[in-house]
Amino acid sequence: MPAYRIKQAAELMGVSTDTMRRWAEAGRVRTDVRDGRRFVDGADLARLAVEIASEHKPSVPRTRVSARNRFLGIVTRVERDGVMAHVEIQAGPHRFVSLITREAADELDLCPGILADAVVKATNVGVELPLSSG
Repeated sequence: MPAYRIKQAAELMGVSTDTMRRWAEAGRVRTDVRDGRRFVDGADLARLAVEIASEHKPSVPRTRVSARNRFLGIVTRVERDGVMAHVEIQAGPHRFVSLITREAADELDLCPGILADAVVKATNVGVELPLSSG
C-alpha cells in the first residue's frame, strides 16, 4: 500500500503540515511510524479526501447540471484573443485551465478574482504515475 510523509500528504490535501498532524492525532487519518518517520496510509488519505469533498457546502448558489465533477474556485487568469479565451481557475490545490470562446468569456464577464465553478465532464481521463526512485 502506498504511504506518504506528513508533508506530502498535506500538500496532496491542500492543507498545512500542522493540519495534517492534527488530523492524524485526532484519528481522522491513519498513520504509522517507520524508521522514526511518520507516514500517512495512502488508501486512508484517499478516503479522507472524498470525505472532505463531500462535506464542502458551496457558499454561492449553484445551477443544476448533469456534470458531477465540479470545483468551486477563483478565476486567476483570463486571456482573450480574436476567437478564444484561455481561463484559469484555482480551486484549492487544483489548477484548472479551460479554453472557451471569447464570446462566452465576454458573456460571463470573466476576470481574475471572481468565483467560478470548473466543471469537468470528459469521456477520457488519463492517469499517470511518477517514476519509481528504485
